[in-house]
Amino acid sequence: MKNKRVIVGLSGGVDSSVAAYLLKEQGYEVIGLFMKNWHDDSVTISDECPWLEDSNDAMLVADKLGIPFQTVDLSVQYKERIVDYMFKEYENGRTPNPDVLCNREIKFDVFMDIALELGADYVATGHYCRKGTIEKEGEQVHQLLAGVDENKDQSYFLCQLSQGQLAKALFPIGELTKPEVRDIAKAQGLITAEKKDSQGLCFIGKVRLPDFLQQQLKPKEGVIVEIPETLDSYHKSIPRFDSKTSELAFHSTKPEYAVSQGKIVGKHQGAHYFTKGQRKGLAVGGTKEPLFVIDTDVNENVIYTGQGNKHPGLYRSVLFVKNEELHWVREDLQLSDSETMPAKARIRYRQALENAKLYKVDSGLYVEFENKQSAITEGQFVAWYIDDELIGSGVIS
Repeated sequence: MKNKRVIVGLSGGVDSSVAAYLLKEQGYEVIGLFMKNWHDDSVTISDECPWLEDSNDAMLVADKLGIPFQTVDLSVQYKERIVDYMFKEYENGRTPNPDVLCNREIKFDVFMDIALELGADYVATGHYCRKGTIEKEGEQVHQLLAGVDENKDQSYFLCQLSQGQLAKALFPIGELTKPEVRDIAKAQGLITAEKKDSQGLCFIGKVRLPDFLQQQLKPKEGVIVEIPETLDSYHKSIPRFDSKTSELAFHSTKPEYAVSQGKIVGKHQGAHYFTKGQRKGLAVGGTKEPLFVIDTDVNENVIYTGQGNKHPGLYRSVLFVKNEELHWVREDLQLSDSETMPAKARIRYRQALENAKLYKVDSGLYVEFENKQSAITEGQFVAWYIDDELIGSGVIS
């Protein structure tokens, strides 16, 4: 019986290097593939060309492990599916999550197609998460489980994967902690053993997002408004609701702000460069507590801020996901209209899981948190879990 063939996305980092090593140890036929996602060197900050260095490291690792290696250029698909999406979201005043999309659209779609054409049985990545497979009513059901290393769990980034994608996916380092991964790399003499984790977007390398945006979205000056916590709408009495749905709708609606409700404290170069909860980059001094962005209005080009991270404008207990932006990793567990489910949820990577309840309505899904959440941001992903299994996700609307 011939060994199963696995294509590993070698990124030039330590995680994917060790993933390739472990698969080889487990007897798979392993091929390393480096994805080149970006061409435009005019937006990288420094003279270093990160993808060149990374592809070189990936090649040296493949060489050391004695596995075939090649580079695939996915920059056209990347531009269409990720970069264009990012700009559209920013222009609409939402904050995109390119990393989640990159996994759904590039690594486990375009890249997976290439791998399957090369006769692969599986595609593997260096993500800190695990895959489980259970039998249910005679069918195989795949589970997306959190990584064992709680500091590093990356299941959130894979929250948009489907059963079809999971069926073909392997996550070899999900059972390990980061220090264990580095130890293995050191023991095997892999050049990436001490390499720092890459930060920033999963494609542009060492680039600042505002610089990248500024190239495409023209700066335009607007005002920064500070909203006091004494604003009436924060303290209005909560009406009596005739149904749970109207209560959820009430609590998921964000306040509408007007310039007249606060005072102008500064200027900015474009509301679309800012995101909710952001503190840096406002360049407004003289307040007792630092200012945080509580909302942006891209149509009027106004940034609304509040003092301190306890400002009521930052907090909401309910969010909504529209049907067309709702995704169940576990299709067999999806809710029908008017069904509910207790779960744990997070609205950003590395956030601790929070107690929540899901409510399915005809237009989408409400997620109601036990505790109010700071900076629920439109365009970002919410993911929900049962124990350590990610069962679904959606775009916050």
